[in-house]
Amino acid sequence: MEIGFYAIRHREDDPRSGYQGGNNGPMGSLGQTGNAGDVTDRPAPGGSADDQPHAVVEAVLGASRVLVAVAARSLAGVGDDVTLPQYRALVVLASRGPQRVADLADALGVTPPTATRMCDRLVRKGLVRRRTSRDDRREVHMALTSTGRLLVGEVTRRRREEIEGILARIAPADQVRMVELFRKLNDAAGEMADEYWAAGWDL
Repeated sequence: MEIGFYAIRHREDDPRSGYQGGNNGPMGSLGQTGNAGDVTDRPAPGGSADDQPHAVVEAVLGASRVLVAVAARSLAGVGDDVTLPQYRALVVLASRGPQRVADLADALGVTPPTATRMCDRLVRKGLVRRRTSRDDRREVHMALTSTGRLLVGEVTRRRREEIEGILARIAPADQVRMVELFRKLNDAAGEMADEYWAAGWDL
């Protein structure tokens, strides 16, 4: 299960961006969450019920910092000249299939001009290609190349490997509870499950 990185909207050359990354999140705090009902049924240790929403947000932010750092390390080991925002674009194309630039921009939370510049760079790197729509030859879609698909697959493999190492330091019983909570988080964020990704690899 891929968690966290895909749900974060990275911004590249976009004045609306407010994202600031980091790599020092307390992943261990996730392993200390009680059972699934504890998240809403009781306050965090040492805090009141009013503090609970803040504690949950802080825990998720801490986990996201860990996962973004893992993603950055996984990407650095494969594509030194591919940025995290560019990789996010590759992931969207892998999961959703060929996209118009306007639709890709909407998925990434950036302006169409920013998405166009990003696609131009990815085309020059041989990771994305332009192709004419089957329904309207005036309409151009961006699609992954075989090289882009291989890069996404290798980065995913590396990220899974590092996350497995992190989880190995968390008690099995806590891992079971994390599965349910992260699935709920994925559902709330509208993230696509891994088993549906192949449908988007339309090359």
